[in-house]
Amino acid sequence: MQIYDVPALADAAVSAKPDRAATAIVHDSDDARVVVFRLDPRQIVALHSSDSSVMLSVVRGPGYVSGLIDGAVSEIAVSSGAVIAYQPNEPHGMRAGPNVLVIVATIAPRPGLARASQVA
Repeated sequence: MQIYDVPALADAAVSAKPDRAATAIVHDSDDARVVVFRLDPRQIVALHSSDSSVMLSVVRGPGYVSGLIDGAVSEIAVSSGAVIAYQPNEPHGMRAGPNVLVIVATIAPRPGLARASQVA
């Protein structure tokens, strides 16, 4: 068993560029990848999709998530404690409001493995 301190991981997360969300890979296996995202005020993770299922858990917020609602891409407000689930290939994104937004993303199966199993 492994136990992770998500707030500490979020605080220590690093960003490749100052305008991008900071991330930390928490767990990485064939079954799943778990990533902590820390978005500083008004930062955005643009709408994108994955071959895997994606589950977002809001740890610190409020903020906004984007996805399909009734077949159209929409943005909704979320706060600490919310869990948002996306199907494979469903577009998703996130945006911080005026405060820091911390989200834990669980991606299963691990990115790349879903595609590899479809090709095999």
